[in-house]
Amino acid sequence: MSDRRPPRPPVEVRASPRRRKTASGFWQDGRVVILVPARLSKAERGELVEGLVERVLAQRPNVSTSDRDLERRAAALADEYLGGVRPGSIRWVGNQQHRWGSCTSRTREIRISERLRFVPGWVLDAVLVHELAHLIEPTHSARFRRLANRYSRTDEADTFLAGYTLGQETATA
Repeated sequence: MSDRRPPRPPVEVRASPRRRKTASGFWQDGRVVILVPARLSKAERGELVEGLVERVLAQRPNVSTSDRDLERRAAALADEYLGGVRPGSIRWVGNQQHRWGSCTSRTREIRISERLRFVPGWVLDAVLVHELAHLIEPTHSARFRRLANRYSRTDEADTFLAGYTLGQETATA
């Protein structure tokens, strides 16, 4: 399992002369944007920016997770829903443009699409439970569906992912 962390998203700091006391941070076009009062010293700005970046990253917790973090999350889900089944390996991959995840039951390898770094945690959890269920039942049989549906938000996650897919397709069209 690789424990490498993906690169942190780009951060843009904007100093505003109109801001007097407050600072804020938000996502924009794949980067973190931090707005700070222009009057702050470099040291004050640095401390404030770091804290705000962490808060913004927490809004999308999967953005900065490593393969090892993914492995820990999958293990917790497997313990809770699937009797502790474990993959041979699990990792983020950037080459899955038409699938959210995949499982090779022969080698017990699970790969999760990098596109899921930007979804809520409960959606990622549904995909992980789905792929872990394939370690027990390789096909999409009724038995498989019973296993995957042990995660209570499976249908909700499927709906979210259908909309997310549509949004991505529309954005690139």
